[in-house]
Amino acid sequence: MKKKLSHDLTLFHYPNFPKNFNITSNKKYKVTIGIGGNIGDTKKIFDKLILCLKKDARFTLLMSSPLLQNPPFGFLEQSDFLNGIILLKTDLCPNSFLKAMQRYEKKFGRKRSFQDAPRTLDIDIIFFDNKKIDTKNLIIPHKNWANRESVIIPLKYIKNK
Repeated sequence: MKKKLSHDLTLFHYPNFPKNFNITSNKKYKVTIGIGGNIGDTKKIFDKLILCLKKDARFTLLMSSPLLQNPPFGFLEQSDFLNGIILLKTDLCPNSFLKAMQRYEKKFGRKRSFQDAPRTLDIDIIFFDNKKIDTKNLIIPHKNWANRESVIIPLKYIKNK
């Protein structure tokens, strides 16, 4: 299913997006991650990420949002992005969780050439339980999340469930 929200915003429904995965989990922390990409078959990369997270005993997937196609910001000379939200639980501490997500980005071909560059997979930690963290390597809640349609719109669909 495809739903045009505006001239440059389109919402997509695919088998894994949106989806309810698990209702309960004994893991300690509830984490909201934002995923995005605009290089390669982004939808297939997102599906493979879901598969990896489901197989990874460190995580319990709770739910995912629909995917939003939206224009890039910062560096504008690139293709539109596909973005979504995944809600999961983990026992990892925030820094270990960050390292795990960075390994997944790398596994799916992420190259960090410059800020706001095109990418195969970007994983942002939007919220980590109710924690507030502000270090050189990690800022939670994610900086500027409330000003990004790529986060707000998919998040709204999860919050309404």
